[in-house]
Amino acid sequence: MNTSNLLKLILLAAIWGGSFLFMRIAAPVLGPGVLIEYRVTFAAIFLAVVALALRKRLDLLTHWKHYLILGLFNSALPFLLFAFAAKTLTASVLSVLNATAPIWGAIVGAVWHRHMVSGRVMLGLALGTAGVAMLVGFDHVSSKDGAPLAIAAATLAAFSYSIATTYTKVAKSAQGVEPFANAHGSMWAAAVLTIPSLAIFPQPGEPTAGIMAAALALGVLCSGIAYLLYFGLVRDVGPTSALTVTFLNPLFGILWGALFLHEVVGWYTIAGAAIVITGTMLVTGYKVRLPWMRKTEAA
Repeated sequence: MNTSNLLKLILLAAIWGGSFLFMRIAAPVLGPGVLIEYRVTFAAIFLAVVALALRKRLDLLTHWKHYLILGLFNSALPFLLFAFAAKTLTASVLSVLNATAPIWGAIVGAVWHRHMVSGRVMLGLALGTAGVAMLVGFDHVSSKDGAPLAIAAATLAAFSYSIATTYTKVAKSAQGVEPFANAHGSMWAAAVLTIPSLAIFPQPGEPTAGIMAAALALGVLCSGIAYLLYFGLVRDVGPTSALTVTFLNPLFGILWGALFLHEVVGWYTIAGAAIVITGTMLVTGYKVRLPWMRKTEAA
C-alpha cells in the first residue's frame, strides 16, 4: 500500500466514522425512516450521475433480484437499525458496535459452510464480545431509557452487514456483477425497500438547514463517495488491505463524537474499542505488515 492509497484509506475511515455523527444529529429530528430514505436516495442519485459520466450499466433486468437482496442487507436494514439506535446511543458506541461486523461474518460463514471455526477465531469472538460488554457496561448511555433496545438494533445492523458479505461471496446471483454496479443498484433497491418504514417511523420534528445538510452528507459523502473510495481501494490494494478500514472506523467515530457532540470518552471507550479491534483482526486473520517487516521477510 503506497502513500496515496494509505491516505485514501484514512479518508475513507474518517468519512465512514462520520456517518455516526451525522445520524446522531439528524435521526432525532427526521426519524429513522425519513433520514434513511434521504440517505439512500441521495446516494442513488449521486451514483447515477457518476454512472452516466463513466458509462457504466446496471443491467437491471438481469440483476434486479441481486440488487434487492444486497440493498436490503447491506443498506436498507442496517441503515435503519443504526438510525434507530442513533436516537439513544452515542456516535462512539455506534461506531464500535459497527466494527463487530467481521466477527458476525465469521459466525455466519461457519454456519453457512457447516464447519468449526479455528481457535484463533474463537479467541477473536471472545475478545469482541468482551470489548462490547466493557463498552456498553461502563458507558453512561447504557442506563438511558431504551438503551438495551438501541444496542440490540445496532448489533443487528452489524449482523446484517455480515449476511450481505457472505451472500456476495457464495451466491451465484452475485457473481459477475462489478463492484460499482453493486453499490449503484443496491442503493436504488434500498430506496424502494425503505419506503414502508416511512409509515412505521413518522418524522418527529421539523428539519433545519443543518439537519438537511447532515442527511445530504450521509447520502452523497458517506454512501456515494465512500463507496467509490472503497471499491477503488479494493481494486488497487485488494480486499484484505481495504478491510483495514474496519479497524480505523471506530477511532474516527469516537473522535468526531468527542469533537462535535462533546461526547465523553472514558477509559472504557478506548479499551473497549481496542479489544473489539483486536478481536476483529484475529477473526479476519489480518496481520500487521510494517515496512521494516517486509524488508526482513524479503531478505
